[in-house]
Amino acid sequence: MKSTMVTNRAPTLLLAVFAVILALGSHQAAGQEWAKKMFKVSEHDFGTVARGAKAEFAFEFENLYEEDLHVAGVRTSCGCATPTVTKKDLKTFEKAHVLAKYNTRSFLGQKGATVTVIFDKPFYAEVQLEVSGYIRSDVVFDPGEIDFGEVDQFSSAKRSLNLTYAGRSDWKIVDVRSANKHFEVELNETRRTGGSVGYEMQVVLKDDAPAGHFQDQLAVVTDDERLKTIPLLVQGNVVSPLTVAPSSLFLGVLKPSQSVTKQLVVRAKRPFRILNVECEDGCFKFKTPGEKKKPLHFIPVTFTADNSGKIAQKISIKTDLGSGAITTCMATATVREVADAE
Repeated sequence: MKSTMVTNRAPTLLLAVFAVILALGSHQAAGQEWAKKMFKVSEHDFGTVARGAKAEFAFEFENLYEEDLHVAGVRTSCGCATPTVTKKDLKTFEKAHVLAKYNTRSFLGQKGATVTVIFDKPFYAEVQLEVSGYIRSDVVFDPGEIDFGEVDQFSSAKRSLNLTYAGRSDWKIVDVRSANKHFEVELNETRRTGGSVGYEMQVVLKDDAPAGHFQDQLAVVTDDERLKTIPLLVQGNVVSPLTVAPSSLFLGVLKPSQSVTKQLVVRAKRPFRILNVECEDGCFKFKTPGEKKKPLHFIPVTFTADNSGKIAQKISIKTDLGSGAITTCMATATVREVADAE
């Protein structure tokens, strides 16, 4: 009798265990979805890159939830990609990046890696990101990128790079292209012996480049029909010569018809003139400095309160630097009726 009971219950017990395993597996898979939703992009193909070239891609993610987020770690399935996280603790709607750097010096040929991002708060989850590309062994960049660093606005800058090819004796570069109109490229052949070819590339950042950080690519076009185009990373930061203090001007809490005057300080590295100061709101009046060129100017700002409410207006200051450099300041105020003020 006992034997019969065991025989009858064994299949039921196995089915129950199997059901639990399936339920846990489906729950774990569903538990990853909240983390995956934070990434808009989960894969990147570097394409064909030269040996030694700098190649990296930033996978952006955003905390979409009320709970605080924490990245416990990140790992890679292949040394051809080195991942780092720019920020591990994120509040609601804060953003960060998983930066995947492609190791073009130690690896060659077709290479790919799975980058796993591990979260432990608010819940445990793992997200897989994919990177891939082809690293050429016959083309070498030295250095691996064009990095201008910091460049003063309205000033041109030049950087050089050596490109070496080993293979066909008649191999050549036919063009260097870019969608960025602020780059100029000069290419000079430096060597052609046997199967080795060398070029020096000089990249000029023109003086009309706008202020701000830039990261772009040059496309080196060759006569190689199999792998025709090779990307080259170009980056830098164009720094405006102008600063205004304060960058945010708080005018205070005022009653309707009340006026207040405060002062802006505008600086530059070299003497300049202020051509115009303007704001779309007619409640703002400005006293423009004289015609004399100076590295430091003071601008009185007078605001006369009109309608009640919160005021936020941009003040634009145009100068004679370059082709007319402009700096801006945000002016804010609160206007209340007498009863509200009390």
